[in-house]
Amino acid sequence: MTNHQAASYTTEEIADLLKVSKLTVYDLIKKGELRAYRVGRQMRVDAEDLEAYKDKSKSGGMIVKSEKMISETPEQPITRTDTPPPPYHYQPASSEKLIISGQDISLDLLANAIAKSGAVNRPLRSYTGSLNSLIAMYEGEADIVSTHLFDGDTGTYNIPYIKRILSGREYIVVNLLSRPAGLFVQKNNPKNIRTWADLNNSSVKMVNREIGSGARVLLDEKLRLEGINPRTIDGYHFEEMNHIAVASKVASGAADVGVGIEKAAALVGVDFIPLIHERYDLVMYKTPENKFLRDSILSILRSKAFQNEIGAIGGYDLSLTGTIMYETE
Repeated sequence: MTNHQAASYTTEEIADLLKVSKLTVYDLIKKGELRAYRVGRQMRVDAEDLEAYKDKSKSGGMIVKSEKMISETPEQPITRTDTPPPPYHYQPASSEKLIISGQDISLDLLANAIAKSGAVNRPLRSYTGSLNSLIAMYEGEADIVSTHLFDGDTGTYNIPYIKRILSGREYIVVNLLSRPAGLFVQKNNPKNIRTWADLNNSSVKMVNREIGSGARVLLDEKLRLEGINPRTIDGYHFEEMNHIAVASKVASGAADVGVGIEKAAALVGVDFIPLIHERYDLVMYKTPENKFLRDSILSILRSKAFQNEIGAIGGYDLSLTGTIMYETE
């Protein structure tokens, strides 16, 4: 057998090798079926652990193996993830701070409203993409998560991902807002880009969002449904960390197209092709300890004052704001 000891893979590479979605890879890691470790912000799987998982899958048996020695350096701290999951009962990420994860400006307004409400915990913002935010919540590193994750198999948003990642937990999903999502294109759309399939045109160069963001999940799901191999798209691996940065690359001519929301297109000054109406939800654990917090947030979301503040920004659909979209029993 080839010596794989020096090789390791990202979760995206593992998904490609196993012919499964990245969410399935995260699920395998979470359940301890696939050993992984963290290098900075990135999850990696050693080649021998991948082979061990594949052998176990073929035989249906358990694998007993010795723990490997993992070195650590100050530049690249490594944390093993094959430890038991966090406690079942909700505990705030901080006894004094309330971590709100997500990127939309509406979350800044929510944090301000929570602070003004006299809540015991001080709200802090974490500007992390949807999928990574949910994983952070599972790991106990976020208290309120925003998510806009499109599931191509059901044509719905958020709930399929939340159910899988927060399996076994008690939580509530509440709508924050809805908004148009689609493609940023240059003024007057010189490449005549109209649909997801147009991204496969060899003359079109795109700029992408980072792995774990809602926009990246939307793109990957749409490409999967179209039967398009993302690696054939020029610029697929050219990543930016937020909607404004993607729109700016299109405006500068560094790319012809990018995925994002209408609000960012208007701010930067690029044309926008709306392709989907996405639902932007909040996820909170549901426990007796945070009942007051949950009730306070629901009250804020349903208040005229908060909805008027978001409505003044423009470009948002607030018809479901404050509506409970899903709740564990």
